[in-house]
Amino acid sequence: MSETPDLILSTSVAPHVRLLTLNRTSKRNALSNQLIVELGAILRRAAIDEDVRCVVLCGSDAFFSAGADIKEMRERGFEAIDNSARRSAWGDVANFPKPLIAAVEGICFGGGHELALLADIVIAGEGAVFGQPEINIGILPGDGATQRLTRVAGKSLAMLMILSGQSITARSAMQAGLVAEVVESGRAQRRALEIADLIAQKPPRSAELAKAAVLAAFQTTLDAGLEFERQAIRHAFSTADQKEGMNAFFDKRPPNYRGK
Repeated sequence: MSETPDLILSTSVAPHVRLLTLNRTSKRNALSNQLIVELGAILRRAAIDEDVRCVVLCGSDAFFSAGADIKEMRERGFEAIDNSARRSAWGDVANFPKPLIAAVEGICFGGGHELALLADIVIAGEGAVFGQPEINIGILPGDGATQRLTRVAGKSLAMLMILSGQSITARSAMQAGLVAEVVESGRAQRRALEIADLIAQKPPRSAELAKAAVLAAFQTTLDAGLEFERQAIRHAFSTADQKEGMNAFFDKRPPNYRGK
Protein backbone atom coordinates (compact mmCIF):
# COMPACT_ATOMS: atom_id res chain seq x y z
CA MET A 1 0.00 0.00 0.00
CA SER A 2 1.29 3.46 -0.90
CA GLU A 3 2.32 5.68 2.02
CA THR A 4 1.12 8.79 0.20
CA PRO A 5 0.80 9.87 -3.43
CA ASP A 6 2.77 13.01 -2.70
CA LEU A 7 6.17 12.09 -1.27
CA ILE A 8 7.54 14.62 -3.75
CA LEU A 9 5.67 17.85 -4.40
CA SER A 10 6.33 19.17 -7.90
CA THR A 11 5.52 22.80 -8.69
CA SER A 12 6.25 25.10 -11.63
CA VAL A 13 7.22 28.26 -9.78
CA ALA A 14 8.67 30.40 -12.60
CA PRO A 15 9.07 30.13 -16.36
CA HIS A 16 11.12 26.97 -17.06
CA VAL A 17 11.83 26.33 -13.34
CA ARG A 18 10.50 23.29 -11.47
CA LEU A 19 10.54 23.11 -7.65
CA LEU A 20 10.62 19.63 -6.10
CA THR A 21 9.95 19.38 -2.36
CA LEU A 22 10.67 16.28 -0.29
CA ASN A 23 7.37 15.73 1.50
CA ARG A 24 7.89 13.05 4.13
CA THR A 25 8.27 15.45 7.00
CA SER A 26 6.80 13.11 9.63
CA LYS A 27 9.82 10.85 8.97
CA ARG A 28 12.30 13.75 8.69
CA ASN A 29 12.27 13.26 4.92
CA ALA A 30 13.92 9.84 5.25
CA LEU A 31 14.66 8.48 1.80
CA SER A 32 12.40 5.45 1.60
CA ASN A 33 12.48 3.33 -1.53
CA GLN A 34 9.13 4.76 -2.56
CA LEU A 35 10.38 8.34 -2.19
CA ILE A 36 13.54 7.70 -4.21
CA VAL A 37 11.60 5.91 -6.95
CA GLU A 38 9.11 8.78 -7.10
CA LEU A 39 11.92 11.34 -7.30
CA GLY A 40 13.61 9.40 -10.09
CA ALA A 41 10.37 9.20 -12.07
CA ILE A 42 9.76 12.94 -11.76
CA LEU A 43 13.28 13.73 -12.93
CA ARG A 44 12.98 11.34 -15.86
CA ARG A 45 9.92 13.26 -17.01
CA ALA A 46 11.59 16.62 -16.38
CA ALA A 47 14.60 15.53 -18.43
CA ILE A 48 12.48 15.27 -21.58
CA ASP A 49 10.14 18.17 -20.81
CA GLU A 50 11.23 21.05 -23.03
CA ASP A 51 9.54 23.52 -20.69
CA VAL A 52 11.86 22.57 -17.80
CA ARG A 53 15.30 24.14 -17.89
CA CYS A 54 16.33 24.05 -14.23
CA VAL A 55 15.16 22.12 -11.16
CA VAL A 56 15.37 23.12 -7.49
CA LEU A 57 15.20 20.39 -4.83
CA CYS A 58 14.38 21.26 -1.23
CA GLY A 59 13.12 19.77 2.03
CA SER A 60 11.56 21.46 5.03
CA ASP A 61 12.92 24.24 7.23
CA ALA A 62 14.15 21.69 9.81
CA PHE A 63 15.21 18.80 7.56
CA PHE A 64 16.47 18.54 4.04
CA SER A 65 16.66 14.81 4.75
CA ALA A 66 17.86 12.81 7.76
CA GLY A 67 19.07 10.01 5.47
CA ALA A 68 17.93 6.60 4.33
CA ASP A 69 14.94 4.94 5.97
CA ILE A 70 16.42 3.03 8.94
CA LYS A 71 13.17 1.15 9.52
CA GLU A 72 13.35 -0.26 5.99
CA MET A 73 16.98 -1.25 6.55
CA ARG A 74 16.13 -2.99 9.81
CA GLU A 75 13.33 -4.94 8.15
CA ARG A 76 14.98 -5.71 4.81
CA GLY A 77 18.71 -5.45 5.49
CA PHE A 78 21.08 -4.65 2.66
CA GLU A 79 18.33 -5.21 0.08
CA ALA A 80 16.56 -2.11 1.41
CA ILE A 81 19.23 0.12 -0.09
CA ASP A 82 20.45 -2.14 -2.90
CA ASN A 83 17.61 -3.17 -5.15
CA SER A 84 17.03 -2.61 -8.84
CA ALA A 85 14.30 0.00 -8.44
CA ARG A 86 16.31 2.11 -6.00
CA ARG A 87 19.50 1.81 -8.04
CA SER A 88 17.67 2.86 -11.19
CA ALA A 89 16.08 5.85 -9.45
CA TRP A 90 19.42 7.01 -8.02
CA GLY A 91 20.76 6.75 -11.56
CA ASP A 92 17.97 9.02 -12.78
CA VAL A 93 19.07 11.63 -10.23
CA ALA A 94 22.79 11.25 -10.91
CA ASN A 95 22.31 11.38 -14.69
CA PHE A 96 19.74 14.18 -14.78
CA PRO A 97 21.06 16.29 -17.69
CA LYS A 98 19.68 19.69 -16.68
CA PRO A 99 20.95 22.01 -13.93
CA LEU A 100 19.87 20.77 -10.49
CA ILE A 101 20.06 23.03 -7.42
CA ALA A 102 19.63 21.82 -3.82
CA ALA A 103 18.29 24.25 -1.23
CA VAL A 104 19.33 22.87 2.16
CA GLU A 105 17.94 23.92 5.52
CA GLY A 106 18.49 22.05 8.78
CA ILE A 107 19.60 18.42 8.85
CA CYS A 108 21.27 16.98 5.75
CA PHE A 109 22.57 13.58 6.82
CA GLY A 110 23.45 10.23 5.30
CA GLY A 111 21.51 9.52 2.13
CA GLY A 112 20.16 13.06 2.28
CA HIS A 113 23.70 14.39 2.08
CA GLU A 114 24.44 11.95 -0.73
CA LEU A 115 21.38 13.31 -2.54
CA ALA A 116 22.66 16.88 -2.08
CA LEU A 117 26.04 15.77 -3.45
CA LEU A 118 24.26 14.97 -6.73
CA ALA A 119 23.08 18.56 -7.10
CA ASP A 120 25.10 20.85 -9.35
CA ILE A 121 24.77 23.78 -6.94
CA VAL A 122 23.99 23.65 -3.21
CA ILE A 123 22.60 26.68 -1.38
CA ALA A 124 22.52 26.27 2.40
CA GLY A 125 20.79 28.12 5.18
CA GLU A 126 23.08 29.28 7.99
CA GLY A 127 21.72 26.62 10.33
CA ALA A 128 22.16 23.67 7.97
CA VAL A 129 24.37 20.79 9.08
CA PHE A 130 25.88 18.11 6.86
CA GLY A 131 26.96 14.64 7.90
CA GLN A 132 27.49 10.97 7.15
CA PRO A 133 26.56 9.28 10.45
CA GLU A 134 26.09 5.75 9.07
CA ILE A 135 28.97 4.36 11.10
CA ASN A 136 26.92 5.04 14.24
CA ILE A 137 24.54 2.25 13.26
CA GLY A 138 27.23 -0.17 12.14
CA ILE A 139 27.38 0.53 8.42
CA LEU A 140 28.93 3.07 6.04
CA PRO A 141 27.66 5.33 3.27
CA GLY A 142 26.17 3.32 0.43
CA ASP A 143 24.83 5.88 -2.01
CA GLY A 144 28.04 7.51 -3.15
CA ALA A 145 29.52 9.55 -0.29
CA THR A 146 32.77 7.60 -0.01
CA GLN A 147 33.48 8.58 -3.62
CA ARG A 148 31.74 11.92 -4.23
CA LEU A 149 32.48 13.49 -0.84
CA THR A 150 36.15 12.52 -1.19
CA ARG A 151 36.38 13.97 -4.69
CA VAL A 152 34.78 17.28 -3.68
CA ALA A 153 36.05 17.86 -0.13
CA GLY A 154 39.25 15.80 -0.11
CA LYS A 155 40.35 12.67 1.72
CA SER A 156 40.94 14.13 5.16
CA LEU A 157 37.53 15.74 5.66
CA ALA A 158 35.76 12.80 4.05
CA MET A 159 37.54 10.41 6.41
CA LEU A 160 36.69 12.59 9.42
CA MET A 161 33.00 12.76 8.54
CA ILE A 162 32.64 9.11 7.52
CA LEU A 163 34.79 7.50 10.23
CA SER A 164 33.64 9.65 13.16
CA GLY A 165 30.07 10.33 12.10
CA GLN A 166 30.61 13.98 13.03
CA SER A 167 28.64 16.61 11.14
CA ILE A 168 29.89 19.95 9.84
CA THR A 169 28.26 23.38 9.67
CA ALA A 170 27.07 25.12 6.54
CA ARG A 171 30.06 27.47 6.70
CA SER A 172 32.49 24.55 6.95
CA ALA A 173 30.71 22.84 4.06
CA MET A 174 31.14 25.96 1.94
CA GLN A 175 34.84 26.15 2.82
CA ALA A 176 35.17 22.51 1.75
CA GLY A 177 33.48 23.15 -1.61
CA LEU A 178 30.30 21.22 -0.80
CA VAL A 179 28.17 24.37 -0.77
CA ALA A 180 28.18 27.32 -3.18
CA GLU A 181 26.52 29.90 -0.92
CA VAL A 182 25.38 30.19 2.69
CA VAL A 183 22.40 32.45 3.31
CA GLU A 184 20.32 33.45 6.30
CA SER A 185 18.35 30.52 7.71
CA GLY A 186 15.01 30.19 5.96
CA ARG A 187 16.21 31.85 2.74
CA ALA A 188 17.93 28.93 0.98
CA GLN A 189 14.93 28.07 -1.18
CA ARG A 190 14.39 31.68 -2.20
CA ARG A 191 18.04 32.09 -3.18
CA ALA A 192 18.06 28.77 -5.02
CA LEU A 193 15.02 29.85 -7.02
CA GLU A 194 16.70 33.16 -7.88
CA ILE A 195 19.68 31.27 -9.27
CA ALA A 196 17.41 28.81 -11.07
CA ASP A 197 15.53 31.69 -12.70
CA LEU A 198 18.84 33.16 -13.87
CA ILE A 199 19.99 29.81 -15.30
CA ALA A 200 16.60 29.23 -16.96
CA GLN A 201 17.12 32.41 -18.99
CA LYS A 202 20.30 30.99 -20.54
CA PRO A 203 20.33 28.81 -23.68
CA PRO A 204 19.23 25.39 -22.36
CA ARG A 205 21.34 23.22 -24.67
CA SER A 206 24.46 25.20 -23.72
CA ALA A 207 23.62 24.85 -20.02
CA GLU A 208 23.29 21.08 -20.40
CA LEU A 209 26.54 20.86 -22.34
CA ALA A 210 28.32 22.99 -19.73
CA LYS A 211 27.03 20.77 -16.92
CA ALA A 212 28.22 17.65 -18.73
CA ALA A 213 31.64 19.18 -19.35
CA VAL A 214 32.12 20.14 -15.69
CA LEU A 215 31.05 16.68 -14.51
CA ALA A 216 33.51 15.12 -16.94
CA ALA A 217 36.30 16.61 -14.81
CA PHE A 218 35.39 14.11 -12.08
CA GLN A 219 35.55 11.08 -14.36
CA THR A 220 38.32 11.65 -16.89
CA THR A 221 41.93 12.71 -17.22
CA LEU A 222 42.66 16.39 -17.86
CA ASP A 223 43.40 15.76 -21.53
CA ALA A 224 40.19 13.77 -22.00
CA GLY A 225 38.22 16.42 -20.15
CA LEU A 226 39.61 19.19 -22.32
CA GLU A 227 38.65 17.24 -25.43
CA PHE A 228 35.15 16.72 -24.01
CA GLU A 229 34.90 20.48 -23.47
CA ARG A 230 36.08 21.13 -27.02
CA GLN A 231 33.43 18.84 -28.47
CA ALA A 232 30.77 20.36 -26.22
CA ILE A 233 31.48 23.89 -27.42
CA ARG A 234 31.58 22.62 -31.01
CA HIS A 235 28.06 21.32 -30.45
CA ALA A 236 26.98 24.63 -28.90
CA PHE A 237 28.17 26.48 -32.01
CA SER A 238 25.80 24.34 -34.09
CA THR A 239 22.67 25.50 -32.26
CA ALA A 240 20.21 28.20 -33.23
CA ASP A 241 20.47 29.62 -29.71
CA GLN A 242 24.17 30.33 -30.25
CA LYS A 243 23.34 32.46 -33.28
CA GLU A 244 20.50 34.13 -31.37
CA GLY A 245 22.81 34.92 -28.44
CA MET A 246 25.49 36.51 -30.56
CA ASN A 247 22.99 38.40 -32.72
CA ALA A 248 21.29 39.74 -29.60
CA PHE A 249 24.66 40.85 -28.25
CA PHE A 250 25.39 42.92 -31.34
CA ASP A 251 21.80 44.14 -31.61
CA LYS A 252 21.94 45.25 -27.95
CA ARG A 253 18.71 43.44 -27.07
CA PRO A 254 17.75 40.59 -24.73
CA PRO A 255 18.15 37.19 -26.38
CA ASN A 256 15.16 34.91 -26.93
CA TYR A 257 16.44 31.38 -26.34
CA ARG A 258 14.25 28.55 -27.59
CA GLY A 259 16.33 25.51 -26.78
CA LYS A 260 17.13 24.86 -30.44
